[in-house]
Amino acid sequence: MQTKILLPEDRIPKQWYNIIPDMPGPLAPVIHPGTLQPVTPDDLLPIFPMALIEQEVSTQRWIEIPEPVREIYRLWRPAPLYRAHRLEKALGTPARIYYKYEGGSPAGSHKPNTAIPQAYYNKAAGTRRIATETGAGQWGTSMALACQMFGLECTVYMVKVSFGQKPYRKSMMELWGAEVLPSPSNRTNAGRAILARDPQNQGSLGIAISEAVEDAATRDDTRYALGSVLNHVCLHQTVIGLEAKEQMALVGDYPDVVIGCHGGGSNFAGIGFPFVADKANGKQVRIVAVEPTSCPTLTKGVYAFDYGDTAKMAPIAKMYTLGHDFMPPGIHAGGLRYHGASPLVSQLVHAGVVEAKAVAQTACFEAAILFARTEAIIPAPESSHAIRGAIEEALQAKEEGKERTILFNLSGHGHVDMAAYDAYFSGQLEDFEYPAEAIKESLAHLPKVTF
Repeated sequence: MQTKILLPEDRIPKQWYNIIPDMPGPLAPVIHPGTLQPVTPDDLLPIFPMALIEQEVSTQRWIEIPEPVREIYRLWRPAPLYRAHRLEKALGTPARIYYKYEGGSPAGSHKPNTAIPQAYYNKAAGTRRIATETGAGQWGTSMALACQMFGLECTVYMVKVSFGQKPYRKSMMELWGAEVLPSPSNRTNAGRAILARDPQNQGSLGIAISEAVEDAATRDDTRYALGSVLNHVCLHQTVIGLEAKEQMALVGDYPDVVIGCHGGGSNFAGIGFPFVADKANGKQVRIVAVEPTSCPTLTKGVYAFDYGDTAKMAPIAKMYTLGHDFMPPGIHAGGLRYHGASPLVSQLVHAGVVEAKAVAQTACFEAAILFARTEAIIPAPESSHAIRGAIEEALQAKEEGKERTILFNLSGHGHVDMAAYDAYFSGQLEDFEYPAEAIKESLAHLPKVTF
């Protein structure tokens, strides 16, 4: 009865899978926030190195992973695939449940899969410093690690509510040499303007992005790095699904459903996109994004052009959005609080290729606790959304008396997120469904784009 399905280091993917050639229809243009015209590479050069700009728009299906990146990947890749025998037994389900475990990376999540190549390409382009943002801290720790690996300075604008809730994430970033600022901060014009209006503002990813983009755009030695949403980020994360496909083949199985938690879309794209390619080639597989009811971008947002940040400095993209000035509640899921979604994921959901569902946080914690007590790994609160989705699929299989193969991405461990578990056990966590009126108000401020 095999539990861990492992690949040797020489099976780390040598290429990333680019889904753009296999998308249902052409991509919508990315719009300059000032001119409201499609962006050019020159528009993006103050923010990103050319290599990443080229990956953002590439129509090449397979893109080589540089050997220095693969060399660092060897620290934790290939990541193990587990068969959740004990969880299956606890649920009494005929379903087979597998999970790809990304918590073995140095930062404890999937985020280094893109942080390492982003740092590599920036170093090659002569960048000396990276400015970035982070919500729960998984991306900030990963970028701090990557900058340390390539000798870059790193400044991280951390959403203020998470800065207070997750102090050990801040410690990890500082351990790897990064400067960490609670956002909104007094460091940038965007931060100062928001604090002038609301000195108690708890922050959002949209605000933190505004600060990091402003920081990068106003310094010649600095570039910006984003941990989710963008095409090149989703590209880098496909190592997850590519490995998982090989591992499933080793045990002669294939998923009926593939599940990932969803915030901006990076870990979901990582596990899901390689299976979208199979689906495009006729495979019968469902691919499901699970998001929180408190930040229901895919399930309650609109598919429209919107700014990527609160201060309207980042490019405008067509995506599912709750509005760029959406202010999420200060709940546990600091990593699933972005107002928008990856344009690639959004287009797949809009086309019906990918499904989306929203779940409440208490149900997610119940799932996380059952998982920890059966499979022994303590999940990150964000990852618990995927566990909840997998459990619901397994219980449906039990009700129908049918076998089903379920694969989900356990995107990170919760070792530095125990305050959230403390809050759950003390009864302080409540379910929050973001009110429709608030979403309607936020959506009233979408940009007027005619493309």
